[in-house]
Amino acid sequence: MNKGVKSYKKQQGVVLFFSLIILIMMTVIGVALAVNSTQSLRMAGAGSERVEAKALADGGVAAILLNKTPAFLASMTAIDDQNSFSGGTQVLTPLPLVDDGTGNLIVQPKNVSCQRRGNANQAGSFQCRRIEISSQVSFGRDNLGQVTVVTGIEQEVLSGS
Repeated sequence: MNKGVKSYKKQQGVVLFFSLIILIMMTVIGVALAVNSTQSLRMAGAGSERVEAKALADGGVAAILLNKTPAFLASMTAIDDQNSFSGGTQVLTPLPLVDDGTGNLIVQPKNVSCQRRGNANQAGSFQCRRIEISSQVSFGRDNLGQVTVVTGIEQEVLSGS
C-alpha cells in the first residue's frame, strides 16, 4: 500500500502539467477567434461605407439633374466643376472634347444627332447636346477611398441653337 501512495503522488504533477497545456491551447484558440471576428467586423464596416458612398454619388447625379435646368444644360460651353451635392463633388462636361494640337483637351460643344431618337421628325429640327456628369465621393478612414459615378445625358435642342 505504501508503494501505491508514492506512485499516486508522482502522478499529481503530471495532471497539473496536462491541465496547463490544455488551458494554454484553449486560450490561443480564443484569442485567434477574437482577432478573426474583429477583422470580419472591419471588413463589413468597409463594405457598408463603400455602399453608402455609391448611394451618395448616385444622389449627387440626381441632384444635378434636379437643380440644373434643361436650358442651362443645352447652352453649356465650359466645364462646370462648382457643384457640391450629397457630400461629394460633381463635374459637368459638355461634349465633345477636342485635342487642341498640343495634347490639351478643350471643350467644343456642338449639336449632334440624338442617339435615342432616330428620326424624331421629318425636318430634323431637333438635335442634341451631350453632357457628361461625374460625381465623386470620398469614404473610409482618412477619406482614402473614392467612388466615382459617371453618367452621360443628351439634352434636346432646336437645330441651329
